[in-house]
Amino acid sequence: MTSSSKTKTIDGPGPEDKQPFNLVLAGRWAVYFVAIGIIAGLGSIVFHYLCMLGSHFFMDALAGYRPPSPAGEHHLIAPTNTLFNRWVLLFLPALGGIVSGWLVYTFAPEAEGHGTDAAINAYHNKGGFIRSRVPIIKTLASAITLTTGGSGGREGPIAQIGAGFGSFLAGKLKLSDRERRIMMAAGIGAGVGSIFRAPLAGALFAAEVLYRDPEFESEVIIPAGISSVVAYCLFCLVFGWGSLFESPPFTFRNPLELGPYLVLAIVLVPLGALYVKTFYGTIGVFHSLKGIPNHLKPAIGGMCTGIIGFFMPHTLAFGYGFIQQAINNEATIWILLTLAVGKIFTTSFSIGSGGSGGVFGPSVVIGGAMGGVVGKLFHAVIPGVVTHPGAFVVVGMAGFFTAVSNTPISTIIFVSEMTNSYHLLLPSLLVCSVSYLASQRWTIFNQQVKSKIDSPAHAGDFFVDILQKIYVRDLMHLVKEVELIPEDMPFLKFKRYFSQTKQHYFPVMDKQGRMRSIFSINDVRGVLFSPDIEHLVVMKDIGTSEIIVTTPDEDLNTVMQKFTVKNIDSLPVVRNDGNGDLIGLLNRREVIGFYNQKVAEMKSAKDPG
Repeated sequence: MTSSSKTKTIDGPGPEDKQPFNLVLAGRWAVYFVAIGIIAGLGSIVFHYLCMLGSHFFMDALAGYRPPSPAGEHHLIAPTNTLFNRWVLLFLPALGGIVSGWLVYTFAPEAEGHGTDAAINAYHNKGGFIRSRVPIIKTLASAITLTTGGSGGREGPIAQIGAGFGSFLAGKLKLSDRERRIMMAAGIGAGVGSIFRAPLAGALFAAEVLYRDPEFESEVIIPAGISSVVAYCLFCLVFGWGSLFESPPFTFRNPLELGPYLVLAIVLVPLGALYVKTFYGTIGVFHSLKGIPNHLKPAIGGMCTGIIGFFMPHTLAFGYGFIQQAINNEATIWILLTLAVGKIFTTSFSIGSGGSGGVFGPSVVIGGAMGGVVGKLFHAVIPGVVTHPGAFVVVGMAGFFTAVSNTPISTIIFVSEMTNSYHLLLPSLLVCSVSYLASQRWTIFNQQVKSKIDSPAHAGDFFVDILQKIYVRDLMHLVKEVELIPEDMPFLKFKRYFSQTKQHYFPVMDKQGRMRSIFSINDVRGVLFSPDIEHLVVMKDIGTSEIIVTTPDEDLNTVMQKFTVKNIDSLPVVRNDGNGDLIGLLNRREVIGFYNQKVAEMKSAKDPG
């Protein structure tokens, strides 16, 4: 134990203490996050090049399929003159599935599926650790899957590139699990924010996508913001500035239009449920195929995708160009409806079979297409209220992804940045709110946890937080008054007193009545069983002057740490004046009981039912 004079030196900073700003430390962390942004930005550039080149050589040169592009993207290579061939398009996704399946299951099986979910799992359950090879394999496998007609998004592999480098850098610097998780999440935000040209949304998405409840990982937002800005700037320096989609100056000026928007939300909810259930149902079916090697399953999924694409080619690959047409009111209802429904199945077969790609991109396409259908129908019926069907495309993109991801805030910002349209925030907020409230039972990100309290990454945090809000003064009714033992009391006299008490710890006082030492029942055993010396011993010989004490102003977290220093069961409580005047003893069991009572009260207040 430590003496009362040393108590202040072992205590942590009190509730009023403030940590000074450390410029060197802040600068070092800023360098880390900038480095993550640079790698994520370069990864986005490389992956985008791979996708553009792959699309040119596979879908264009081999199948003659040249889907439209969004306004913010342009061909790197002039299109070929190859005639469109449905039969090549039928088998092309299966060919891509064979190659991507071999890559994934040979070198990094954890790279299968959509990468964002794997990153979420690493955050919650693996201390932010991602194997270094995973981002490389994910990049190659996803590029092959998506450019041979597989339906998926670009955010999955890019998220893993940024997250993987953040995890790698934290490992090299020997940082803690918490710091590795933050750097990994910063990589997610940087990758997603750059590839979709939405840096603010990328940072918010990295902090929001981790949980099903509308909750942000606050310690992630600033690091992800720094990394996302750097990655976005690098990407745009190469591919040009501006948003992914270009939209007319949509405005919301008629409150009556909220009715059709509400109908849109009601339509998006069951469509989102169909997407999630189809996606994970497909994963379940392919996992149950025990007799087929995992390497071949993406090829089977690719064949199923090719069959759908044979009849509806617009459901293959990315599909962003068709959403650009819908925003411009250039796509028919039939194209949009088949795009929305068909994309659910091509994505499920492409990714759910073990292929590699993201699910955010297809979600944007599905939601935008269905928004276009609803907008066109209402425009035909009430053109005076719904004047621009393209506005429903933008809001549908946000509402659908919210319905399947539980990320309403970042999604609204995402779509606004991707379309450069900030005048639809009000209807987007309505549709996203309704979609979120009606869709909380399911999510496309299966590794999301409900809230921080359910995350293994925060195990123990809430225990400490609660203890830090409770002070010893709140437990004064549990502090027991005890008899002080005079330091010159002979042991023989104490022996008679000891036989009549249930006390376990005995403070020893000097002639002025101040506590000078303390001993427990374990400390007297050596004398009890040595009758030849017990008549020579006085109590100051037994007590130790190294006392660990507490005061009414200390929080219970500090108290619990003191209990564990030498595995003691009771702490002396002394007055705050520094004179060491004893108030009584505080028992560890009663502190734990008080904590359990407080937790029960908090749970009862949160859920009265």
